Amino acid sequence: MEAAGWLFFGSGFARVSMDDLARELGMSKKTIYRHFPDKRSLLAAVLDRQFATVERMLVTATEDAAGQPFAARVQRFLIAAGSELDRIGAPQLAAGRGDTMLRQYVEQRVDAVVYRRLDELFREGHRQGLLPAPPELLSEITRGALERLLVSELPRDLAWTAADLLRATVDTVLYGAIRPTAQDTGDGRPRPVIPTARDDAQEVGP
Repeated sequence: MEAAGWLFFGSGFARVSMDDLARELGMSKKTIYRHFPDKRSLLAAVLDRQFATVERMLVTATEDAAGQPFAARVQRFLIAAGSELDRIGAPQLAAGRGDTMLRQYVEQRVDAVVYRRLDELFREGHRQGLLPAPPELLSEITRGALERLLVSELPRDLAWTAADLLRATVDTVLYGAIRPTAQDTGDGRPRPVIPTARDDAQEVGP
């Protein structure tokens, strides 16, 4: 599985054959087939192993951030999740063509290992009164941002690291894109500006 993982993630699942793996290991394909009936079952075993590592890393990140402010906990979790998913190539596997079952498998594992924990984190923040917006909405926004950033050219275009972009994304989701200045709030704490229906209905004078 170690050799298969190295080949699958290095060259891409579609480009690696069982012949390639047999050559890498110096054994016959028959030996491999005694343990795995086909390439897909081998990849599933490799992914199970990889996602187990992702899960351990997320548990560690969650434990390390315990007792910190809520925003810091969300940041730590998402940055750890983004780094681990990028490392195993999960976004590319989930978006890949030609194998619907493989895509569904990866999506299910990402949902179980990453997003269910993220959902619970947002629900916890909502219960504590830290998030006025529905936690389901925040989860959907953050999921989309995380998945998009992992396959985006923005880190290169902006000369930012993926971790920097994830921090900015979390900051925007939790606090809003536009903030008043510190002196406007009266207490030195920036707060999000949320337009209301009344604001939208006001006429704009000359």
